[in-house]
Parts: sequence; structure tokens; C-alpha cells
Amino acid sequence: MKLPIYIYGHPVLREVGADISPDYEGLQQLLEDMWETMYFSDGIGLAAPQIGRAIRLFVIDADPMAESYPECKGLKQTFINARIVESSEETLAEDEGCLSIPGIHERVTRPATITIEYVDANFEPHRETYSGFAARVIQHEYDHIEGVLFTDKIAAIRRQLIKGKLTNLQKGKVSAHYRTVTAPQKRK
Repeated sequence: MKLPIYIYGHPVLREVGADISPDYEGLQQLLEDMWETMYFSDGIGLAAPQIGRAIRLFVIDADPMAESYPECKGLKQTFINARIVESSEETLAEDEGCLSIPGIHERVTRPATITIEYVDANFEPHRETYSGFAARVIQHEYDHIEGVLFTDKIAAIRRQLIKGKLTNLQKGKVSAHYRTVTAPQKRK
């Protein structure tokens, strides 16, 4: 089932996700729904907070980026209870966008290499190191389970320049080809 994407300004996007166990209710269906939602929305990653669940779960399929970024070849994985345990001092800057912040793309500087520990969909443990664009995609989704958005990581001047667009998203003025859930609006 295609789930709606929660949009910038919704409080669930600022919650730190909770760990889950193999008996998390409806986990297999949730995973199927997340993959379907991500593909339908033309994303390469989707985190549980983006579909309204404050849990430590995200899915990534960066393989479509492999032509431009060879390190993304075959990167299709479910990450559960992930923790980034090492980050390089070397950084890379690249444009990023987000299904929860439609229509906005900004340059974000991130560590070039990360090591992450997580369990997969079968709750098998992994410790892996990723570099380049693969590391970026993982860090972007990882930030979601930490309550962080890519707009938090851009230069203050750039944040000022897009403030109006972000305010519109908070007010529910969204244009996307997928279903969305906007922030609850305060009654006047």
C-alpha cells in the first residue's frame, strides 16, 4: 500500500526514533509498504518518520544512482536500529532533496565515509563502511531517525533564502505527485 509522506513541519519528523524488535506489530507489511511508497514517490530512501512512525527503520535503494556513483551499485537494504559508529573527518558537499521537503534542493556537507551498525529485515546484525554518495544517502535517512532534516545542515544564509518555501510547507502548501500529511494547523 502506498503510504502518505509526512511533510516538513510535522512534529513526527523531529522525533528521535525508538528501537524496534522482531515482534514489532505488522513489521513485514510495513516494510512492503515502505518499499512501495518509496518507489512510487521516486525516492531512493525512505525513513519511518516520513510515514509517521517514530522508529529506527529506513529503506534504501540507491542502485539507480550507480551510473553516476558506482559506490551505489547494489545498495538496496533495510536498516533497523541503525547507529553510525564512525565518521570520517574528510567531507563531501553535494545537492540533496527529500520527499518530506518537496521542491527544495540544497548543498549539504557530510562525512565522506561512515561505518554503521544495524540489523536487516531478518534482524541479522551488520557492521559496514560506506563512502561517497552511498554514505550520503545512508546519512540522510539516518538523520530522519534522529529527528534531523537536511535543511538543518545547510548554511544559515541558504536557510534564510528558503525560509519562505519552508514556511509554505509548514502551512500545508505542498505540491507533490504522492499523497502527503502536513503539520497540524493551529486554529485561529
